[in-house]
Amino acid sequence: MHARDNSRTVYSTTAGRTCPKCGWPARDCKCSRPAEEAVPARPVAKLRIEKKARGGKTVTVVDGLPRNSAFLRNLSQELKRACGAGGSVFDTGVEVQGDMRERVRAVLLARGFIVKGG
Repeated sequence: MHARDNSRTVYSTTAGRTCPKCGWPARDCKCSRPAEEAVPARPVAKLRIEKKARGGKTVTVVDGLPRNSAFLRNLSQELKRACGAGGSVFDTGVEVQGDMRERVRAVLLARGFIVKGG
C-alpha cells in the first residue's frame, strides 16, 4: 500500500470561485469585462495636469475616453509625437509627460474631440 492512496489535498490554487464560462478566477473573469467600447464620432476628453504621487513631475492627463485599446494606443502615439514627450495609456485615457496642455488641446480639437477642463 502506498502512502498516496489515503492522502488528501490540503491546499490548491485551482480551488475557489471560478467563472463557469471562461474558467478564470471570479475576480479576474475575462467574460464579465465589457468588450471594447465603440468610439463615438465626437469623443469627449477631460484634460488636466497632475503632479501628486509622481515625485514632483508633471503629467498631462487626457481622461474620460472610451475603453478601446486600439483607439487609446493610436491616440497616445499621436499625442506623444506631437509633444515630443513620453507617455502611457491607462484604462480610460492617456498620460503625456510634462505640462503639454496647449499642444494636447490643439491635437484633440484637430481630431474633432470635445475638450473639457485644462
